[in-house]
Amino acid sequence: MADKLKKFFKNKKLDTSFKRAGPGYKLSESSSSSSGNSTQSNDYQPPRNRAGLTHETQQAAAAALARLEGKKKDTSVNKSFSAIQAQVRRELASEREKKSANAYQNSTTHKRDVVEIESPSVLAARDIYFKCPLIGPQILTKEEWNRKIKEFLYEQLQEEKGLTACLILHSLNKNPEKIKACVEILIRYFENILENPNEEKYRKIRLSNKVFVEKVMPMEGALQVLEAAGFEIIKLPHADGDEDFLVFPEEKLAEAHETLDILIDALRNAEPITLELDRNMQVLLPSEAKERSELPAIFFNLTVEEIRREQALRTEAVERSQMLRTKAMRERDEIHEVRKYRFGVIRIRFPEEVLLQGTFGVHEKFSSVIEFVREALRDETISFSLNTPTGQEITDENATLLELKLIPASVLNFRAQSAGKCFLKPEVMALVQTLS
Repeated sequence: MADKLKKFFKNKKLDTSFKRAGPGYKLSESSSSSSGNSTQSNDYQPPRNRAGLTHETQQAAAAALARLEGKKKDTSVNKSFSAIQAQVRRELASEREKKSANAYQNSTTHKRDVVEIESPSVLAARDIYFKCPLIGPQILTKEEWNRKIKEFLYEQLQEEKGLTACLILHSLNKNPEKIKACVEILIRYFENILENPNEEKYRKIRLSNKVFVEKVMPMEGALQVLEAAGFEIIKLPHADGDEDFLVFPEEKLAEAHETLDILIDALRNAEPITLELDRNMQVLLPSEAKERSELPAIFFNLTVEEIRREQALRTEAVERSQMLRTKAMRERDEIHEVRKYRFGVIRIRFPEEVLLQGTFGVHEKFSSVIEFVREALRDETISFSLNTPTGQEITDENATLLELKLIPASVLNFRAQSAGKCFLKPEVMALVQTLS
């Protein structure tokens, strides 16, 4: 069944790619959107609002990145390293000049009103983005992916009804216990037919049956599974009138073993289509990093109002950290942190005075941060460490970000054993953002 699922997704991705690819073009040529109204610039500029990208825009951006990959030494790529370094130096000098003038303001910052966390100009990240390699290369929000996955699966029903219906059941229903109960009932329906082919009662399901109404009918995809098995809705006499039944026709018994065995296998082994968290990689100048410090509401398991209240209670958290607390008290606080945060932002400060930013889940291991940084380096083989602002090297790669107290947001310093001025790949440096 695992091989069937892999083949299913491989074939559907190819079909979808060819149907939506549109007219072809060479990567060496200047690409344009499918509408033909605009021409892709040679200078890559990261989008300001990823949630609003259209499919055509995403294709154009992917083509631009492909060209950029092939022209790493091209001086036309966004900003050269020397230009970025010059801008960093100007910003740092400007910050030093402002420190004395802003001393009083900085000393009273804790008294100001709570910042409106939904203002895009102060957000460290606009949203949480995901990838779904089984479906396609797009990077979308969870809500957008849910719609796209549903659309994708329903498009396949006519060609692969049985397997697709099982995937719909496992992927589009969110309660695991209800999914499990529904799967067990469907399998029992099919096994009863296989074990008792001559018993007519096992080939009929009354639509008003309590178990069917409560545990099967509400589950998306369940009815499609029964239809794929061969069941048909027929009105039959029952009690004092006629009622609707799902009936497995007697003439389909000859092929029942093959059909129902495949469906039973698919119901037991199909897994939901899952999403992978996208790192939403950003490269920030010091001024950008300073301004964009707040996290959007989606990073939390709280409402916006609760988040604002949480910000107002930060003073209490500082006081509590100074108390002598038992291990049980600390564990209770950690459980509270699990409920409060779902994602976090990790920033890595490099010697070239830029910050590499990525989004991570609270339960991801620190090794995922190491891997994220390594993939952004010019030389992925060099030895390096990530240190806290106090200089402490983090060595436990198997510890979660929550256990390391790096959630919801942290800044770590990159330290390499080899000397160098620019460690990041040119295409990563091309993502440098400046305040708009």
